[in-house]
Amino acid sequence: MTNAHFRFENSFAGLPPAFYTRLLPTPLPAPYLVALSPSAARLIGADPATLAAPESVDLLAGNRIAELSTPVAAVYSGHQFGVWAGQLGDGRAILLGDIATDEGPMELQLKGAGMTPYSRMGDGRAVLRSSIREFLCSEAMHGLGIPTTRALSVVGSDQGVVRESIETAAVVVRMAPTFVRFGSFEHWYYNRKPEELKQLADYVIERFYPALREEENPYAALLEEVTRRTARMIAHWQAVGFMHGVMNTDNMSILGQTIDYGPFGFMEGFDAHHICNHSDDHGRYAYANQPQIGHWNCYALAQALLPLIGEVELTQEALDVYQPAFAQHIDQLLHAKLGLATVQEGDRALLDALFAILQSNHADYTIFFRRLSGLRAAGPEGDAPLRDLFIDRPAFDQWADAYRARLRAENSDDATRKLAMDQVNPKYILRNYMAQIAIEKAQNKDFSEVERLLALLARPFDEQPEHEHYAAFPPDWSTQLSVSCSS
Repeated sequence: MTNAHFRFENSFAGLPPAFYTRLLPTPLPAPYLVALSPSAARLIGADPATLAAPESVDLLAGNRIAELSTPVAAVYSGHQFGVWAGQLGDGRAILLGDIATDEGPMELQLKGAGMTPYSRMGDGRAVLRSSIREFLCSEAMHGLGIPTTRALSVVGSDQGVVRESIETAAVVVRMAPTFVRFGSFEHWYYNRKPEELKQLADYVIERFYPALREEENPYAALLEEVTRRTARMIAHWQAVGFMHGVMNTDNMSILGQTIDYGPFGFMEGFDAHHICNHSDDHGRYAYANQPQIGHWNCYALAQALLPLIGEVELTQEALDVYQPAFAQHIDQLLHAKLGLATVQEGDRALLDALFAILQSNHADYTIFFRRLSGLRAAGPEGDAPLRDLFIDRPAFDQWADAYRARLRAENSDDATRKLAMDQVNPKYILRNYMAQIAIEKAQNKDFSEVERLLALLARPFDEQPEHEHYAAFPPDWSTQLSVSCSS
């Protein structure tokens, strides 16, 4: 496949016209390539080396449409911050179509491609700042092994866009098997359109969950599978310290993938109550609340699917998989993070005690777990790098003694354990200050830092000694950074 002629199919556009509006992207003046993910390009069979050609950049900007593409903006609704917001939809995103890959169909969507009928009061554009953040985090999450949409590219322009100040425009090409959301189903339920609700559910089952067609109640089975995937995804978030920031139902993927990167953040000094989104005045989406909000969102989806499922009891049974699925997966992930190869009585108390001292000392979450792999089971010699993360060092010593005893109880080998722990505890995460430096350079047409971070975060578990400074504590000035829904 040449980059100038993506072999698009148009699965979503095959639904009835009520599901979308057909329209062309708004041309982006004088577009230039800011960043490209070689990994994402290869996934769709594109040659990364030629994507920088002007005709390819025009495609990535939405200035030129591939011959087989049918651009559409989808309609959906949703709950925002727990309140029904009514009709929303792709206010600045346009779906180009899907491409067959070895991993199944992959849709390409332009974010920032101009106004649509669903833009409401918006201008339909994205800015360079938020586009770089989404691009880097999408690919960083993929590197961490967390279910996520992908990002193919960022294309910029000198066109001015008004936010809190005048910024420049950009377009991100996002990739996912589908961009159908919980809110896509809510839209038809609250508009009392049972036929469209069924058409959407049948489309999702047929295309993405075909095995469910054989279930006695495919719609209940769909809810159960989405609920389970959502629980597992959020367990991944919690384990790595990722905070989404805007877990509205219109930002929840029907495939259990992380979608819509806005005011996200990765935990630094541990605080379970941290709010990464400064627009979240009441802390609804704080780190500690993410698991229960994920469950709440599944209830919202269940309400929308209830007319298809037909029985409240079946609906509740499907939802009941959430808590055990989350508990089981977070337990597995945390045991792996601690290098524990077995499950033993008392493990819960050990974990609770750890998170209590992380909270009271605000120890850096990523640095702590990465250094923990160097702890020796035989004794405290060499504990200094870990102890130094804590103000209350006696509290750490007490926990470390209990941890060491637990390691000895399963005859843990230090070298084997370190190797395993370093494969699940990242050395590198996308800290806000790192993204900010890349953004500021890019605003001056220096894209080298974006490229450097992309390569770094593709291998977050590797030592990469040449990039050691990215694994250090964040600089003091980074505490002044804030992100909001406009980010």
